[in-house]
Amino acid sequence: MRTIPDPVRQRAALAPDKPAFIEGATGRVWRFADIDRRAGRGAAILRAAGLAPGDRVVVLCHNTPVFFDLLFAAMRAEIILVPLNWRQTEAELAPILADCGARLMLADQANGALAAALASGAGLAWMPLEAFDRRCEESGDALAAAPWPTERPWYLLYTSGTTGRPKAVIQNAGMMLANAVNVQLATGVNEATEALNFLPLFHTAGINLHTLPVFLAGGTSHVIPKFEVDTVLDLIDSGRLTVFFGVPQVYQQMSLAARFERTDFSRVRHWGCGGAPIPVALIRAFLARGVTICNGMGMTETGPTVFFMDPAHAAAKPGSVGKPQLLAEVRLVDGEGRDVGAGEPGEVLFRGPGITPGYFNNPDATAAAFTPDGWLRSGDVAIRDADGYYAIVDRIKDMYISGGENVYPAEIEHALLDHPAILEAAVIGVPDPRWGEVGHAAILLRPGASVDVAALKIELRQRLAAYKVPQHITILPEFPRTAAGKIQKHLLRRALTEASS
Repeated sequence: MRTIPDPVRQRAALAPDKPAFIEGATGRVWRFADIDRRAGRGAAILRAAGLAPGDRVVVLCHNTPVFFDLLFAAMRAEIILVPLNWRQTEAELAPILADCGARLMLADQANGALAAALASGAGLAWMPLEAFDRRCEESGDALAAAPWPTERPWYLLYTSGTTGRPKAVIQNAGMMLANAVNVQLATGVNEATEALNFLPLFHTAGINLHTLPVFLAGGTSHVIPKFEVDTVLDLIDSGRLTVFFGVPQVYQQMSLAARFERTDFSRVRHWGCGGAPIPVALIRAFLARGVTICNGMGMTETGPTVFFMDPAHAAAKPGSVGKPQLLAEVRLVDGEGRDVGAGEPGEVLFRGPGITPGYFNNPDATAAAFTPDGWLRSGDVAIRDADGYYAIVDRIKDMYISGGENVYPAEIEHALLDHPAILEAAVIGVPDPRWGEVGHAAILLRPGASVDVAALKIELRQRLAAYKVPQHITILPEFPRTAAGKIQKHLLRRALTEASS
């Protein structure tokens, strides 16, 4: 499909008075007819600000339904939206403004000081998001709905920077549709669905897991500014939510809450997780409360949903991310690009309508990301079992070689996480004069717990070959993380390499 009918207009026609978004703090409701009207008015406001088709507008805000007004308005105005990471500093964001060639900035009150500093440094005009919200409610010019081109760039998501080099991943309406189909078939979202939007909107999960699929299905999303464990548990306990998606760190914080054992989880019929590997111990903690977490896997570059575990097999295969969903093709290949068999590790390659066309204004990075025959390289190593279920082994770049043996840190991390005192673990390879590289493990302890490092190494040796046991173990108070909760191993590597030298 080269174009699709405007889905905002279509949803408004199907159920004009049905709530699309509910603002958690105020109870304010955005109905589908409201979204349609505000998208047209918002598009005219952007055009009146001097923006032309193809121009970029950046937004710096916590989670709010107004973001989705802006997202849909950008499509109608043929403008490319660029959500910014409000956790970053002016020094980190200024190069992104320059890279995307932004013409206008919108920002909420909470991020107004940062926006003003950025706009001043870049010579850029900026508009308070609250003013945009008010103007969308006023009468005035509005752009009419028109078919959406499925391949036209719609918004850009800068990669979370686990490697330290963010790139702008192009997102389009075709990717939205493919992701919605994959999510809907995996989770069963429909008009009766009530979901929670709290993951950051500068990350694909904040937009696409599961808010846009729920919108297209005619369901309702409750929106809170950001994750707060008590607020989230309150909503779950109230019985208003029917589906839930979180990253492992969200599940971890819920499990550590004093009220975890008395929260009523029964009304949520589907629990999804992604963004980073989820520890098996955490999966089991939720299983004990009657919650089956369905792990999944994808990338910003894949829209994101590719894999999703089915609830029927989630408990029996706790380390698996499931099978590829309907609109995603997957291959596992060795270093020579040859397909590998069941039980053999290989790099995951992706193809399908949910795959990004590339990186904005970065042809070299785009070319490097794809094989000559058009498959997206993930950089992840996975194994497919005899039943067709996939498990992610590790990132290719995280593997290190110790004494001539390949070592995948994820295997060691899983072993560490089985220790009752350890909450999280990360392992990297550091230089060693004898073995070339050895493992250095960083661990976070559970509240009030302690561990004997020497005894821990002895325990690990009972489960792992000697070359896999980390020579160094460091207890940290926290890890450097991306907004999705992923550990930034490039920053951790730098700190632990210095500590090991």
